[in-house]
Amino acid sequence: MTDSSRQPIPKLLGADIELGNSIVGLELEGGTGPEASRALLRQINGHRDRRTCALPVINEGTNRGYGWSRSWGSANYSYNAQDWGRKYLSSNGGCAYIDLNHLELCVPEVLSAHDHVACWHAMLRIARSAQVGAGDALPDGQSVRVMVNNSDGLSNSYGSHLNVLMTRHAWNNLFRRKLHHTLFLAAYQASSIIFTGQGKVGSENGAQPVPFQISQRADFFETLTGTQTTHNRPLINSRNEPLCGSRQRGNQEDLARLHVIFYDNTLCHVASFLKLGVLQIILAMIEAEDVDPTLALDDPVEAVVAWSHDPHLEARVRLTSGLRLSALEVQLEFLDRAQRFVASGGCEGIVPEAETILSLWQETLMLLQQHDLVAVARRVDWALKFMLLEGVISEHAKLDWNSPEIKHLDQLYGSLDPDEGLYWAYEKSGFVENVVSDSRIEHFVSHPPEDTRAWGRAMLLRLAENEIDEVNWDYLTFRKAKKRARMRLDMANPLDFGRTQIEPVLAGDPQLGDVLESLGASEVTYHWKSTKAEAPAQKTSTDNRLPPSTN
Repeated sequence: MTDSSRQPIPKLLGADIELGNSIVGLELEGGTGPEASRALLRQINGHRDRRTCALPVINEGTNRGYGWSRSWGSANYSYNAQDWGRKYLSSNGGCAYIDLNHLELCVPEVLSAHDHVACWHAMLRIARSAQVGAGDALPDGQSVRVMVNNSDGLSNSYGSHLNVLMTRHAWNNLFRRKLHHTLFLAAYQASSIIFTGQGKVGSENGAQPVPFQISQRADFFETLTGTQTTHNRPLINSRNEPLCGSRQRGNQEDLARLHVIFYDNTLCHVASFLKLGVLQIILAMIEAEDVDPTLALDDPVEAVVAWSHDPHLEARVRLTSGLRLSALEVQLEFLDRAQRFVASGGCEGIVPEAETILSLWQETLMLLQQHDLVAVARRVDWALKFMLLEGVISEHAKLDWNSPEIKHLDQLYGSLDPDEGLYWAYEKSGFVENVVSDSRIEHFVSHPPEDTRAWGRAMLLRLAENEIDEVNWDYLTFRKAKKRARMRLDMANPLDFGRTQIEPVLAGDPQLGDVLESLGASEVTYHWKSTKAEAPAQKTSTDNRLPPSTN
């Protein structure tokens, strides 16, 4: 273990987030997800990754079909229902693709929770533009519906995955050496649903019936840790996929990525800001080994369901110490320890705006403690949804939590269409408390973050245009005049290739070859052949299992 592997590093953020999608006005056996996701992705401009470039085509008469498999060097490029059509965006350095018939958006890498909120909403605007374009291309009477949620209400859940850069030493502690670190993180995540949940009518996946619950994902967690994401889902995902290069390409061996599959999609700015920002602080504490084992839950999986099923925040669960605490009480314990950690300088150079994060976190917990639902609803999605649905039920004597109309409104909360989405109506009215400006969001629709490799990726995609051969998070390859020769630029460190490093190289009228040479690209040669692939079996799961995603 090198000394540098123990040095704290900035908690760079990313996300790979699936959306619900369907075509209204079209009836097909098995649903319209495949057609809707294709229609949406077709409207998004981007450079395709050759490994996933073979888009399945719809076979006339069957409405299903598959593309080609490409054998390229040591890699096998083939149709994969869980990752195909991947497009990297020269507009902002993000990415879009299809995962099990859902449009998936990957937020470009950012350093701050503030920028993450802006980039997330920028990606939603890109998806909204795609929704409009896809709808215009459909026959009369049909339209595309896109849902920013994590459950279809029929016991199908799809992912809202976050990704955080951390040291390899800290990652090894979490999953290979120190169980109390894992339990510390599990206790934080499970209790954090009181500000990170989107809320949901009813229960799913065999859970006990409940009128309304805090988290859309809670019913789907069945184990503590594991690499899987589509079955027997773990609270803490242990996928070891850093996206920081490979050993053959100069791997950043001191870097790791925590792949977090726990959270709901959130639209409220404060909820989204706290979801990312507080997680950054908690992971900085774990990295510094400032971990309190007394906060460990006796059964984290049971705890998250119990807490989720109680929107009044009264449920208490057992800790390993024997104490029984509510989710709010556990969060207050984490807040106290985080405040001391930040005051000691633990987040300096690691978590931007740590004091602002702490302040908003404390204020939100105090509002929850005071049971001020209206005030909390201005910040937290589940509270906003709970407030508005309770209001509808109280005004209509014939409605209750089991009414189809209430379940329909539950789904419409996260509709991307501003004319039907309940969240957007509240945001437009000024009720929702925002933390980023509309202009900042719009900036990230067409501009990448300047302080991560997302900026270099976007600028090189713009410069190269038709010379791009392959795109990935941690490298780019470019075609040369020689048939099989390529230039590969390794971008293993996600903290490199920002504007400060790349912009001087692009000054004037740069030629691609000169730019690549200045950045240290190397020549590689590929040997490949194409073969036709057999159609894979249809999959019924609606989550994502192995999606390459941002750090």
